[in-house]
Amino acid sequence: MLLTIDVGNTNITLGLYNGNILGSHWRLATDHNRMPDEYGLQFQGLLQNAEHTLKDVTGICLASVVPQLTSRVVEACREYLECDPFIVDVGIRTGVKVRYEDPKSVGADRIADAVAVMYLYGGPACIIDFGTATTFNAVTKDGEYLGGAITAGINLATEALFTHAAKLPRIDLQRPPSVIGRNTVHAMQAGLLFGYVSMVEGMVERFRKELGLPMKVIATGGLAPIIAQETDVIQIIAPWLTLDGLRILWDLNHPL
Repeated sequence: MLLTIDVGNTNITLGLYNGNILGSHWRLATDHNRMPDEYGLQFQGLLQNAEHTLKDVTGICLASVVPQLTSRVVEACREYLECDPFIVDVGIRTGVKVRYEDPKSVGADRIADAVAVMYLYGGPACIIDFGTATTFNAVTKDGEYLGGAITAGINLATEALFTHAAKLPRIDLQRPPSVIGRNTVHAMQAGLLFGYVSMVEGMVERFRKELGLPMKVIATGGLAPIIAQETDVIQIIAPWLTLDGLRILWDLNHPL
């Protein structure tokens, strides 16, 4: 079985694949202070809880956008899972042409997303990843990754309001009763939720003008379902898109 690991700024997501089928999957909080032994024991515990042994893991594919944690996770995999991970980086086989001005600066998760969309859904496509940052990524019908747009994620914006505005509370992102909030919490929820929905709709329209009318819109990330409920521009919700991309990248670089 293949273990896929996506190390992000806020979460670490893991998925266990049996062939093309995603079985057990987990989402952990990213902890910059955690040591390799701690990560290793956590990974072992997740596998054991899912009734798997170390021998079940025959390969590991790793993507990371947190350089200071990459080596710790690699060490954890070697010491506790007894497997040397394959790291998604510049120069590996992807099947997607990266047209970014500096391909080395494209996050491994964005490449994995583009690969998954191209192989599973086809282009042209706009991929929206609701993570620490909200990213919009463009893939052409010929499988070229053009680039995209990056803005602050919803949770990041929520925390910024709480941190920098003395009278604003920390809130949970929920749908308020109406767009016009009648109290501070509802007003903040309306601004964040509906504001981001409007941004998504506007960005999708701008991407469509550049990519073409048949463009698919695929959303991923933990907040994708919440945003998708408020708009009809998102056609596909793929919460584990990055993990699917890692599985495909593993197959491309480890042919039978």
